[in-house]
Amino acid sequence: MDFDYAKLPSEFKRRYLQDGIRFEWGDLSKVFGELSSRSTASAAELEKWLMDEDELNAYCYEQRAVRYINSTRQTDNPKYTSAYEEYVRELEPKIKVASFGLLKLYAASPYRSSLPDFRFSQEIRRREAALRVFREENVELERQDSELAQKYQRTRAAMTVDFRGQERTLQQMAKFLEDTDRGTREEAWKASEERSLKDRAVLDGVYTDMVGLRVRAARNAGFDNYEDYIFVKKSRFDYSPADCAEFHKAVEEHIVPLSREIDRARMEKLGVDVLRPWDLLVDPDSRPPLAPYEDMRGFLRGARLVVSQVDAQLSGYFGKMVELGLLDLESRKGKAPGGYQEDLSEKRLPFIFMSAADRDQDVRTLLHEAGHSFQTFLMRDRRLPFFNANANLPLEFAEVASTSMEIISGEHYEGVFYDKEQAKRSNFQEVVGNIKLFTWVATIDAFQQWVYSHPGHSSEERTRAWLGILDRFGGLESYEGLGESRAYRWQRQLHLYESPFYYIEYAIALTGALGIWSRYRRNSHDAVESYKSALSLGATRTLPELFAEAGVKWGFGMAAMRGLAGELRSAVREYGS
Repeated sequence: MDFDYAKLPSEFKRRYLQDGIRFEWGDLSKVFGELSSRSTASAAELEKWLMDEDELNAYCYEQRAVRYINSTRQTDNPKYTSAYEEYVRELEPKIKVASFGLLKLYAASPYRSSLPDFRFSQEIRRREAALRVFREENVELERQDSELAQKYQRTRAAMTVDFRGQERTLQQMAKFLEDTDRGTREEAWKASEERSLKDRAVLDGVYTDMVGLRVRAARNAGFDNYEDYIFVKKSRFDYSPADCAEFHKAVEEHIVPLSREIDRARMEKLGVDVLRPWDLLVDPDSRPPLAPYEDMRGFLRGARLVVSQVDAQLSGYFGKMVELGLLDLESRKGKAPGGYQEDLSEKRLPFIFMSAADRDQDVRTLLHEAGHSFQTFLMRDRRLPFFNANANLPLEFAEVASTSMEIISGEHYEGVFYDKEQAKRSNFQEVVGNIKLFTWVATIDAFQQWVYSHPGHSSEERTRAWLGILDRFGGLESYEGLGESRAYRWQRQLHLYESPFYYIEYAIALTGALGIWSRYRRNSHDAVESYKSALSLGATRTLPELFAEAGVKWGFGMAAMRGLAGELRSAVREYGS
């Protein structure tokens, strides 16, 4: 718990904002007012206006980020919780309305077409999309949505289990699912599920309320459905809902059969007639769980050494994060679930949040989030305007940054975290995890398509739809006698609550990351240089252009899934032999 925002260096001096500005509406309104009254009577004046607006945006984004970080690190701290909730309730709505006022001034300028293409072409597209979807009446709906998301966070963070004489978070309980004793696994799984299901009605109600708010927002903006609205709001210029539906079909045809082959092999190795939910994480050869580190110091030291074998420049970035206390990694009571990387956009530094629990997956999660951080540093070094940072990055490529690092770093676990056989085990688990990720992304994305294409549905109808989608994409594990657990599995997915329709990005990114990994195994230097070059471009290029810069193909339809299924099957044989 070393994060101390006040001690972080300020290496980028402001050109516009006063150093003494306070994150209060009285101060912010004056800045918005000055920008709204300033002349933009030439291309040069407009560009200067945009850079000053960007500085204001960076300040507001960073101040929000600090409050969010603190509220997730300690959900049981009333000071932090109230500070973030006050921002959501009082400040964010005013900022959104004032920002839209500036957006309209920009849209009225005849000098937009004179802006430098390299720096502004994609930003212009994003601004046009924002103009299309913004409605002032939706600001209040979004505020209510954010408050419901906080309720979800608090509810999940409060879930602990008294297991074998010790109170444990659900993240800490996960390690028991790798125990070679089936009775221990079953006991731990059921204890965690029992605790989760106690709040199923609360979380079901939260989601129902969220869906209602989101559907209203879409209709206010003139859209027939929320999916079409969110595609514009998320600036998804390079693919459509129909492309996502095609991806679902491709996964069903090419990836689900491979996923179920892996389940059958697991059943055979475990010697069980029926695969149960608590059988999915244990080593199928009954070896003890992988233990990559003994303490946080060893965890960090090993991660940095692995990164150093990928690239010296990236290792330097990781070291700077450790030095500045920009990581909060251990699981503890009161800490929100999940993991994320957040940008501090004025300081141009990243922060990583996760809940480590002495598992192999911890290493993958840290290096995944480190990939996001490396993109922040690479854009920082290139001195791009910071509207090309976390707030506007195309998430489909931001996840290439993270997922690529997660996968290619596995090539260097041997001698750092593991011996040769253990490293092979870890990489096998990663390959299987990526196969399962494709099926789970299809599950979550198809579920969201159903939810928002059936406004006004009942909880019972939603449950039936969810179970049908699980039948389509799920594995071979049996939930006999555990119907409620299967029916409410979706409540574990944070993105459904906090970031609607943010999930297909992981599958799109995985296609790119697997391509980079394939290149890395042939020529590591060239692959890393292309990777870094693409990351440094931020949000200044289209998705197909960013993929091309990284040296990989763009596309996630039938042909892409057919080819990846073959590559993944080969990797299963290589690492699983």
